[in-house]
Amino acid sequence: MMPEKVTIADVARRASVSRQTVSNVLNSPDLVREETRERVRQAVEELGYRVNQAARRMRTGRSRLLAVRIEQTQDGMNVFDRFLHGLTESAAKAGYRVILYSADDDQSEIATFDDLLGAYEPDAFVLTGTHYGDVRTSWLAERELAFVTFGRPWGMPEGGDHPWVDVDGAAGTAAATRHLLDAGHRRIGFIGWPEGSGVGDDRRSGWVRTLEAAGLTPRAKNGEARTNDAEGGEAGALERRTDGSAAEGEAAARELIAAGATALVCVSDSVALGAMQAGPVPVIGFDDTPVAAAIGLTSLSQPLSDAAVRCVRVLTRLLEDDSPDKPDHVLLQPSLVIRRTA
Repeated sequence: MMPEKVTIADVARRASVSRQTVSNVLNSPDLVREETRERVRQAVEELGYRVNQAARRMRTGRSRLLAVRIEQTQDGMNVFDRFLHGLTESAAKAGYRVILYSADDDQSEIATFDDLLGAYEPDAFVLTGTHYGDVRTSWLAERELAFVTFGRPWGMPEGGDHPWVDVDGAAGTAAATRHLLDAGHRRIGFIGWPEGSGVGDDRRSGWVRTLEAAGLTPRAKNGEARTNDAEGGEAGALERRTDGSAAEGEAAARELIAAGATALVCVSDSVALGAMQAGPVPVIGFDDTPVAAAIGLTSLSQPLSDAAVRCVRVLTRLLEDDSPDKPDHVLLQPSLVIRRTA
């Protein structure tokens, strides 16, 4: 025998509220006091009530779906899972669900946008992996579709004209460099990604400006390690760019250590893992992956859960409130997690 279907009226009776209040909790929770919201949620859980999504879409004109791409794993050190978990949790609290998709490049992702809009009609998109010349944002903006990027619109003046949430990579590497300066190091090397990576260039800039503020001049040309010894000044910093792999991180670190580096700041934990194999010098990574914690690598931790919360908050404001006068731009600060290697 099939169990009786639980209705919104059943939930209202259990929570001792009106059916309209239950509807508000499910569709516009900000209109209801927290105490009442909690009572309704408890009744929903106890009764096993499930919202009829098809009916809700007909009533509100919205699917309550947010779409986000699954990021590719690099060297087994993908930190995206933490962001995705936080996004799913935050979306659920706001009455939305997250649907996942995959894509190899911008054009295939845009084709996926089209497919998703036809099949599921997501209310909004969360874009990740922003970069110079990113055509995904213009495609969505031209069609007046709601979206937020986790990552800045690199190369656009004044932060761009669409909402974004990002982590201040420059502030992170600046903190890492200051930590090494305070420990007495003057020859602090940087191992980064190829020039033109928005995230990589941002992280490099924090290292540069911190050394310059300390009277040290970073020197690099065509990816080769340099110091300013030849000019008669105090020995400065050294730099090497890599493809981001641990293997290249180790090779770059050996070169920099041979050139006189006594400590290294790396653009990622993957690079730092390789650099640690090159010699007994302090190494600082970026992303604070589980591997970093396991091996005792000092690293910069991104506030990914907070970033996810902010992304959902930006989107709910776009979807449920009046359109803001200007797009939200949120820049979060990473934190330095100090372990024995630095």
